[in-house]
Amino acid sequence: MDKETKEEGRDDNLNEEKQNASSESSDVEDCSEMERLRRYLAQKLRLVDLPAGEQSDESQLQPTLRKLSLDGIVEYIKENENCKIITMAGAGISTSAGIPDFRSPSSGLYHKLDKYNLPHPQAIFELEFFMKNPEPFFTLARELLPEGFKPTISHYFIRLLWEKGLLLRHYTQNIDTLERVAGLPSEKLVEAHGTFHTGHCLKCRAPYTLPWMKEKIIEGAIPKCEECDEGVVKPDIVFFGEMLPERFQVLADRDFVEADLLIIMGSSLVVQPFASLVDRVRTTCPRLLINNEKVGMQDRLSRFLGLRQGLVFDAKSAHGGRDVAWLGDCDTGCQLLADKLGWRDELQALMQRERESLKAEDKSDN
Repeated sequence: MDKETKEEGRDDNLNEEKQNASSESSDVEDCSEMERLRRYLAQKLRLVDLPAGEQSDESQLQPTLRKLSLDGIVEYIKENENCKIITMAGAGISTSAGIPDFRSPSSGLYHKLDKYNLPHPQAIFELEFFMKNPEPFFTLARELLPEGFKPTISHYFIRLLWEKGLLLRHYTQNIDTLERVAGLPSEKLVEAHGTFHTGHCLKCRAPYTLPWMKEKIIEGAIPKCEECDEGVVKPDIVFFGEMLPERFQVLADRDFVEADLLIIMGSSLVVQPFASLVDRVRTTCPRLLINNEKVGMQDRLSRFLGLRQGLVFDAKSAHGGRDVAWLGDCDTGCQLLADKLGWRDELQALMQRERESLKAEDKSDN
């Protein structure tokens, strides 16, 4: 072998070694990047659980449920004198007030929309469709208006949590304003999907009140702005295609990491980003679902990837031991929870007092 050939072979070996070294370095960098990503998700987004040895001291000291039942939740509340409770609610807390939900197969509002000749049921809550044809929404709005509807046991249970200093915040998907009617102060309320309580002109943004809008809607008229004489006045309900209120974003970031207990009532947990709120509490925070069926459960992909997403009603699971499902209607579940906490008389007295006050208001209005 001549000298030139040997040098070429040596160069080839050096190039191969450099490529291998570069490949190994790249692999190390990839692993390092994946590890950094894993830690970021674990610590910042709270989607992935850290191994036991990497858990913070705070999380290790937090108490967990001794019983995966309503009794376990009651025991937990009683043992935590200053328990910070977040409640999340959907249409299920208002159905007993006579307000239909959206997705029930036979009685839900979406089921009743055939007469409006919509391209699809959700179109009635799409901003683009509303801009072209607001009439179907305002026809339906007559069924949604908080006119003559009274708060339910569930609403007053949430109010009682506030009176006892246990309610950190109430997050609701509902637009019926019944939490307000029940006397829950606005600072404790986050109306994630907006509310009928106020409205604005879509053209000039002039503000309007519920009584003004209610009068127009009950008359069967489309509310038109009295300032610009052109724009339609839309209730401050979040339509598909609109951003959720800034208040929702700001308070959700602050509240859920502080919560000691999360109670979810009457929600299908399918609408985002509201549904994802259940994953924003600490890994040691118990979560109680009061609903007709189990919802919001962790799917197989999340379980396979080790993502901490969804409720887990399996004590044997790596993330189990903190989630409880009580199946039935919300009023019965809230009444039972109040009974077990020893609050039965207080809840009944609160409801009676508030309902008498509402009757007096109705008489004075008439």
